[in-house]
Amino acid sequence: MKSDMPHQAASRELENIISELYEHSAQITDFSQISTSQSEAIDRAIEGLNTGLWRVCSQVDGEWVTHQWLKQAILLYFRKQKMQLLEAGAFNYFDKIPLKKWTGEEGVRVVPQALVRKGAFVDRGAILMPSYVNIGAYVGKGSMIDTWATVGSCAQVGENVHISGGVGLGGVLEPVQANPVIIEDNAFIGSRSIVVEGVIVEQGAVIGAGVTLTASTKIIDVTGSEPKTLRGRVPANSIVIPGSINKSFPAGDYQTACALIIGQRSEKTDTKTSLTQALRDFEVSV
Repeated sequence: MKSDMPHQAASRELENIISELYEHSAQITDFSQISTSQSEAIDRAIEGLNTGLWRVCSQVDGEWVTHQWLKQAILLYFRKQKMQLLEAGAFNYFDKIPLKKWTGEEGVRVVPQALVRKGAFVDRGAILMPSYVNIGAYVGKGSMIDTWATVGSCAQVGENVHISGGVGLGGVLEPVQANPVIIEDNAFIGSRSIVVEGVIVEQGAVIGAGVTLTASTKIIDVTGSEPKTLRGRVPANSIVIPGSINKSFPAGDYQTACALIIGQRSEKTDTKTSLTQALRDFEVSV
């Protein structure tokens, strides 16, 4: 993923206006009464997200940093916008946030019933099957969002990622300081998997079908002589399948869900070849 820090001098003033307004927003009962400069600042922030100028989360020195003011802008936008009739071809909707409109010049393949809210960005070469991308989300170049997959608010999807059918990437708007779900470059997320609560799937990782990853999910590396337990982050190039682990309750011992790291994807230049080999060698269902 690109490391675009949205803290250039041009955005400083905008950030200050947004942050100050958000700090006092609990006392505002009617957002039609905010100043013109405040209203325009919110709109400019959303437009910056919409065009990919800014991102809610970016990588700085190898670590993901959340830019709180952009999350604040989204929350303020929800309060500022009024419910309205939205037209999309033969379909009508009634909502606050308009849908992104496509011209064909964006370089994105958009299959009918793929919906992207304004304030999300989808880069060139991406393919959107009938799916849903929420405000603040980012989808990188060459990525596939397959049928009935959802990319939640502020979720970050890198370049050349495959999000399989029915996958749910959770949205994280509040608290504003919390990291969103992040799927790094060249990752593969298998069908009907769920990634929520700010989990980071590092580059090249392969998540098998039906894996659930939350902030508290035990991610157990079973490739060595002793298991190693992680939480909240899948290491780069890891191959992950659903698993279960014993847990004791007052009524007895039961199996609870976990995720198992069963191997590593080879770091080949041809990422498609390395993915095919990993799926075959480890017999991973996707």
